[in-house]
Amino acid sequence: MSPEVEEDHISGDKNIAQVETGGPAEEDGVVVRPLVVIPGLEDAEGRGGPPERETWTRQMDFIMSCVGFAVGLGNVWRFPYLCYKNGGGVFLIPYMLIVFIGGIPVFFLEIALGQFMKQGGISAWNIVPLFKGLGLASMVIVFFCNTYYIMILVWGLYFLLHSFSSPLPWATCGHPWNSPNCTQDFRRPLLNLSSLLPVLRLSGGLDELGEVSVHMVLCLVATWIFVYFCIWKGVKSTGKVVYFTALFPYVVLVVLLAHGVTLPGALDGIVYYLKPDWSKLWEAQVWIDAGTQIFFSYAIGLGALTALGSYNRFHNNCYQDTFVLALINSGTSFFAGFVVFSVLGFMAAEQGVDISKVAESGPGLAFIAYPKAVTLMPLAPLWAALFFFMLLVLGLDSQFVGVEGFITGIMDMFPPNSLAGSLRREVVVAICCITCFFIDLSMVTEGGMYVFQLFDYYSASGMTLLWQAFWECVVLAWVYGADRFMDDVARMIGYRPLPYMKWCWSYVTPLVCVGIFLFHVVNYKPLTYNSSYVYPWWGEALGWGLALSSMLCIPVTVLYKLLRCKGSLRERWQHLTAPVWGRHHLEYFAPESEAKLLPMPGPELDPKIC
Repeated sequence: MSPEVEEDHISGDKNIAQVETGGPAEEDGVVVRPLVVIPGLEDAEGRGGPPERETWTRQMDFIMSCVGFAVGLGNVWRFPYLCYKNGGGVFLIPYMLIVFIGGIPVFFLEIALGQFMKQGGISAWNIVPLFKGLGLASMVIVFFCNTYYIMILVWGLYFLLHSFSSPLPWATCGHPWNSPNCTQDFRRPLLNLSSLLPVLRLSGGLDELGEVSVHMVLCLVATWIFVYFCIWKGVKSTGKVVYFTALFPYVVLVVLLAHGVTLPGALDGIVYYLKPDWSKLWEAQVWIDAGTQIFFSYAIGLGALTALGSYNRFHNNCYQDTFVLALINSGTSFFAGFVVFSVLGFMAAEQGVDISKVAESGPGLAFIAYPKAVTLMPLAPLWAALFFFMLLVLGLDSQFVGVEGFITGIMDMFPPNSLAGSLRREVVVAICCITCFFIDLSMVTEGGMYVFQLFDYYSASGMTLLWQAFWECVVLAWVYGADRFMDDVARMIGYRPLPYMKWCWSYVTPLVCVGIFLFHVVNYKPLTYNSSYVYPWWGEALGWGLALSSMLCIPVTVLYKLLRCKGSLRERWQHLTAPVWGRHHLEYFAPESEAKLLPMPGPELDPKIC
């Protein structure tokens, strides 16, 4: 029987799809639905599906890329602060528990989904086309991340270039960028100390962006050019660059620790970092901080892990890779705490203040506290250069892998024979980098820090990532089927993962996500800068617009697809949740297994239903 050609009702567009059989057939008592493949692309034998997908040159390229993306600045400047703040060593108890019931299951889900579907963050959700909004949401989040995250690299590059002078520029006041409140005394608030630093020339508020810094623009251009040439040729070039960008920070961390533990007061800092406070275990905020940190540091919900997994060979053991990567990620966070607090302990001893006065999280640690501590060390320019080079390299691989994930998702949306799909990859990458560059110009002004914090607080916040992770688990476990996906994973790696993965996807992880999400909503506080500047109402509205632009992609897409279809709600649901398979599924699945893979149909659907 020759294949029938019909409108592609599943993908929601007007492309043409090939169907392997003319209608539902019965084989050994099992009803087999037609196998729908990705439309518009036929191989030499007339089968549908995309051309052979590029794969990693070697599997270690994938490991290094995931390490480079997921292990980033949050491991160095956020985890140590949260650990000391939430009971020291006691914080490891909720942290490790949520790693196993939240971080690892979703991390594995995203990588396995990409590997199984051989598609990026958007098209991978052809496994349940009704919820393709999940892919769109992840692309919105990762686009915002790519836009504002690079500013950390720009600041790092700027500081690195200024590290080759003695004394260091931020060691003293009296420079053009210093404000009247400039101080060199760590007994004073960090807000005053920030006026020491050349990149934090703050205006009066979000409504006063002020002048653009020419030097920062040049650093921004240089950083985007470097990112572009790291990814413009695809995973073949990315996989080579990450060997340096993923491994070199560990060398620097070891060197900094070896130096840090020799400093006076270093032991006090490390004890302060790890000293357990058992009473903290009963505070809800400790558990919330643990969950939020894991979703941040594991880079969940951004679609980039799905894109990286899509370049794996079909039978790669992604299950084993997940546990290796989780160990590296969490181990790096814990190790970085010793590096940071050995230096903060020294700084507190030198200034004669309590360590709590100098312990900061985020940019405050990387660009205020630590740079000031370096000025108190012998050979200060050497240690400053090493530290900022490490920050630059740590951020670079996270940045270009994030851009790679976005590019992969966008290019997978368009068949190669379409106008958009015919654009060369180099052109698409250039368009993306230039677009982000123009948005970034608002962040290299005197009010740029306010814009940066607005993006950081809303566009890729805990709420957006938790919302994304919740729906990923629910859709895969309850719409596609957790057991069914476990079977799919078994076809790839040769055995079924532990049942705990299925239980987490179905029950535990969604409950964890909902609990932390509700806590965020109930305890929501308007955004402030340094606890002093309160953002105007329109700035807060802009921030919520950034957050909702991704979160609403999921329900809006579901409603749109359901409303544009005809028939009963049950018929629409069945039709829109039928997976769209690619050519590689026909190559790897035996004919007798297709009945188990494909959804069980109800009454035969009208081909004009959508």
